[in-house]
Amino acid sequence: MIEPLLTRLVAGVLLVVGVIHIAPAIGLLGATTLHSLYGTPLALDAAESLLLRHRAVLFGVLGVGLALAAFRPDLHGPALVCAVVSVASFLWLARGYPALTPELMRVARVDVIALGALLLACVLHVGRRLL
Repeated sequence: MIEPLLTRLVAGVLLVVGVIHIAPAIGLLGATTLHSLYGTPLALDAAESLLLRHRAVLFGVLGVGLALAAFRPDLHGPALVCAVVSVASFLWLARGYPALTPELMRVARVDVIALGALLLACVLHVGRRLL
C-alpha cells in the first residue's frame, strides 16, 4: 500500500527536476537568451556561444530523459543518479567560483532545492525497494 505512494513521490521529483533541466534548453536561441539565463556578456565569442548552446542541448536531453524515466519505475534508480550528479556537480563547481552573477546564484538556489528533493527521492526509492 505504501509502495505505490513512494513510487509516485519519486516520479514527481524526477518530473520536476526534469522540467528544471529542460528549461535551459531555450539557451539555443542565442546570446540574448543566454544572458537572461546566466548573466553572460551579450557579446559572446563564437566558441563561448557554441559551448553554451551545446550545454543547452545536453540539458534538454537530460531533462527529457528524467521526465520520461519518471513514468518508468525500473528507471528511477539510474535517473536519480544522473540527476544528482548533474545538480551536485554544478554546486560543487560553483562553490569555489569567486563571483557568480545574480542569474547563476538563482541557478545555484534552484539546484540546492532540487538536490534536497533528489536526496529525499533517493531515500524513498531505496526504502521502496526494501519493502
